[in-house]
Amino acid sequence: MSDEKDNVIFVGKKAFMNYVSGVVMQFTTQEADEIVVKARGNNISRAVDVALISSTKFLDNQIEVKDIQIDLEDLENKNQKPVKVSTIEITLVKKK
Repeated sequence: MSDEKDNVIFVGKKAFMNYVSGVVMQFTTQEADEIVVKARGNNISRAVDVALISSTKFLDNQIEVKDIQIDLEDLENKNQKPVKVSTIEITLVKKK
């Protein structure tokens, strides 16, 4: 099995299908048993879409959602002021 960091997909502003193909590639060519899709702030809904499309359209009956974690992260905005940003981690696993 590969390094834990390799099994994390950080969802940001790139094209939606880049993240979906990343998840599919991890499960198929890298033979990962578990992938974590992470996002924060405005990208949370995109991360949910990536996890759902990956598990229902591309890898149907092959992977499933194992766990979903939500949290707040302390960051600084552009003006150096502290802000709290919502985060999500969606763990996908191969079905047995």
